[in-house]
Amino acid sequence: MTKLYTRMLGSLILVLCAAPLLAQDYGWAVAIAEDEVFVAESGNEAKPGYVYVYRRSTDGGWGEYARLEAPDAVPGDHFGRALVVTDGTLMIGATVMDESRGAVYFFERDADGSWALATRIQPAGLSPGDAMGMIGSIDGDIAMVGSRGHNGGAGAVYVFRRDGSGDWSEAGMLTGSDSEPGDFFGYTMTVSGDLAVVGTPIPEGQSGAAYVFRHDAATDRWVEEARLGASDAEANHGFGQAVAVVEGFVLVGSPGRDRGTGGVYVFERAQSGAWGEVGLLLPFDSPRSGQFGSSIGMDGSNLWIGAPGADTQGRVYVLQRDEETGSFTGAAKLGASDVGRGAAFGNALTVSGDLAVVSAPGADFGVGSVYIFERGEDGAFSAGTEVFSESVGLDPIVGEQVDCDEGSASVFGCDQVDILSFLPVGAIGGARGTSVNDVWGWTDPQTGREYALVGRTAGTAFIDITDPANPVYLGNLAMTSTANGSTWRDIKVYQDHAFIVSDGAGEHGMQVFDLARLRDVSAAPVEFDEDAHYDGIWSAHNIVINEATGFAYAVGVNMGGESCGGGLHMIDIREPQTPTFAGCFADAETGWQGTGYSHDAMCIIYDGPDTEYVGKEICFGSNENALSISDVSDKDNPVAVSNATYPSVAYAHQGWITEDHRYFFMNDEGDELSTELPGTRTLIFDVTDLEDPVLVTEHFGETLTSDHNLYIKGNLMYQSNYVSGLRILDISDPENPVEVGFFDTVPWREEPAMDGSWSNYPYFESGTIVVTSGREGVFFLKKREPELVP
Repeated sequence: MTKLYTRMLGSLILVLCAAPLLAQDYGWAVAIAEDEVFVAESGNEAKPGYVYVYRRSTDGGWGEYARLEAPDAVPGDHFGRALVVTDGTLMIGATVMDESRGAVYFFERDADGSWALATRIQPAGLSPGDAMGMIGSIDGDIAMVGSRGHNGGAGAVYVFRRDGSGDWSEAGMLTGSDSEPGDFFGYTMTVSGDLAVVGTPIPEGQSGAAYVFRHDAATDRWVEEARLGASDAEANHGFGQAVAVVEGFVLVGSPGRDRGTGGVYVFERAQSGAWGEVGLLLPFDSPRSGQFGSSIGMDGSNLWIGAPGADTQGRVYVLQRDEETGSFTGAAKLGASDVGRGAAFGNALTVSGDLAVVSAPGADFGVGSVYIFERGEDGAFSAGTEVFSESVGLDPIVGEQVDCDEGSASVFGCDQVDILSFLPVGAIGGARGTSVNDVWGWTDPQTGREYALVGRTAGTAFIDITDPANPVYLGNLAMTSTANGSTWRDIKVYQDHAFIVSDGAGEHGMQVFDLARLRDVSAAPVEFDEDAHYDGIWSAHNIVINEATGFAYAVGVNMGGESCGGGLHMIDIREPQTPTFAGCFADAETGWQGTGYSHDAMCIIYDGPDTEYVGKEICFGSNENALSISDVSDKDNPVAVSNATYPSVAYAHQGWITEDHRYFFMNDEGDELSTELPGTRTLIFDVTDLEDPVLVTEHFGETLTSDHNLYIKGNLMYQSNYVSGLRILDISDPENPVEVGFFDTVPWREEPAMDGSWSNYPYFESGTIVVTSGREGVFFLKKREPELVP
């Protein structure tokens, strides 16, 4: 799913889109009105969407003046998807209102300068899923609002008119002459005078298009005048991702052009009435994946064009125009020195008078920030002032157990699972935008104290949970100094040391941390440093450890080092602080690229029914499109034992073997998203014969959500199933699992999505179950013992 941004440049309204972001989506939409700056934060799920109003403070900086929300606000309403302001009128869309029919709110400025709701409009013809209010544009007394979900995703644009008394009413609808379901007509738009331009940049396998409409005063109808396309159009160019009208010219951004370098096409209407392409604007340094043309603005004589992928952080190109000739005579690049890698600076922008506002929606790991620029007396714009909101987080739960009562514990859905405590991300060292990911545990063999080791976007948190109702955050181990923050971090333990890797993190390597240091923390929290570092890899998706042999296996290695084809990169850790490379294994018959890429694995000393392999070191790999079984007893000569696929493969993700080594339970992370299933699917392989693994059944859960990590302890399987949280299944009969408890960490989300519960650790003797959940934090839970029936 992609996300949209609406912007206003004086009387020029722009709309553009970007890659998916994590909630809160601060900076989703921005606008300027005289001396005020408006920033939408529409992606909140646990709280309503907001629109922040900023004004200059007495010290010359920018401060929050007001925070607007819908009068009928509900959590997750996506208030702020559309944001347009002009001439004392503020229009805000909320797409999720009323079963995603959507609604539009018009605010008016009072005499004292504050903003008050004037009216709420929801056309009678809306259907659930129409998502009206995603984008918008106003010029004078005409307002247009996109409804991209209309008619099965064919899309439409609603037209509203303001009468002499200031009231708004519905005045028509625009649709594309050839729009079909999935085209999302109205994905972008602008209206200027009697001209409206509507973009459809994302039809699958197409280059995109922009439709030009002109208002016919005689019939009071908007008539399609042209369907514009690029002369060198190719599929997935994103033509129409930003549209603008400047002095009668139509400008259309195509950020996917030329392998993502991007471009802006210029169209002019001839005397005959036909529209033709008359120019193409390109970035002077042609950055690959720069996405030039994602946003467009005008500050009088200069044209501003956003390139959110340029220079890894994002940039805005300012093209200087000669007012007499109309030609462009120079160009400069604008950025923010502190914005950070992946910030997508320039993904949205607006310019009006002496102010410019540029959004960086990827800043702070996707929470987003906005930069306000001011023009000085010399005509140049100053360095931007950053504004942002605080991360929206849940309150901690500590001090007293919260029981699951009648299906809920606090605000969380549950069954047979109680809350011992909960710590939000901010309480375990998480900075703004940080999320949690993997978790593992350690029990101190000397003291018996229990510790949770929790991965975060930029480091690892260590938490003493010996008293699970009162967990103590002890400190943080930051990511390797040469790495970048990442969604993925993985942790395992061997001989009282933690071994930590991160995927997509650049030059990270494997960190080694002596957990015995947690015994003597006297002034928590503290900043720890690593005790050893292994640089034979850079990024890795996961680290697997066989504690019985003292070998670690980095899987999914990428970005540098010895990748081993993405398969098993074997590391001798028998001396934990002197890890050494031990070899590679990859089954080239598996993995989508045919390299044996393993997303996750489990390595054991086999003690199952297949007598030929008893006592050997066997690895079970979840290899994207298959289960891989290998014998790695001899690190110099590892051997592929077998592999097995299954129906409707999407992405074989992770799995765990039963304690008797007879069954392997595996999850497919993508099948719920790509295949019609009755519930979350768990694949159960009979591995009695390692050379011939057999898929004996598919278990379908009680909810339909994407599954992630699962672990087995005794006769129970603990699944972290993203937005349905922790699911606990009785596998006494392995081929007929039965759900016996659950805890939903994100009750405000229901659809299959990669959000919510990432992982869990159920192996503490105390029975404390540690569950991580993305933006929420870390839960410490306890499953109730079954009541004995006399």
